[in-house]
Amino acid sequence: MYTPPAFREDDPVLLRQIMRAARLATLVTATAEGMLATPLPLFLDESEGEHGVLHGHVAKANPQWRAPPIGEALVLFGGADAYITPSWYAAKQEHGKVVPTWNYEAVHAYGAVEFFDDPARLLDAVTRLTALYEEPRAEPWEVSDAPEAFIAAQLKGIVGVRLPISRIEGKRKMSQNRPEADREGVAAGLAESDRPSDRQVAAMIPTAGK
Repeated sequence: MYTPPAFREDDPVLLRQIMRAARLATLVTATAEGMLATPLPLFLDESEGEHGVLHGHVAKANPQWRAPPIGEALVLFGGADAYITPSWYAAKQEHGKVVPTWNYEAVHAYGAVEFFDDPARLLDAVTRLTALYEEPRAEPWEVSDAPEAFIAAQLKGIVGVRLPISRIEGKRKMSQNRPEADREGVAAGLAESDRPSDRQVAAMIPTAGK
């Protein structure tokens, strides 16, 4: 990932926050058949390894797990993002030498991916992933709520994914390269947007008052 120094993010706490908030990630592998990618939910176990381990599953019918990966796999996590119009820049009024851009957060996690079909490991991964996203509900659904034989049959249709993270790249592009007046204009413009995601980015723009 191309990351100018001004946008590089190395804080492990923030990187993990972005990964958790992304909810849906994309697993990418290079194979002899070409590049393969699958969108899928993953959960991060921070207690394993230096950078943590990602867990999830793909459909057994998905050809990605059958194609041996060449080198490390890549998992893409997208964070908050917003379009930035040059109309918000104070510099537009001064000299007009401004263009549109996009502000965003992104995390790329690399590691040797493992695919497995052991029923016990699959059940553990599915149970933990389900618990993560059901926990906020008033009455969380649990895997054990379904008949045991039904769950066992469902597990036969998936393959587990385990990826110990060997390295992480983080990027947080939030107008850090613009003068203070331009950043103030961007924050104010985004804050007035009807899009919740734009207002989320507005709060991330570094300004004198933050």
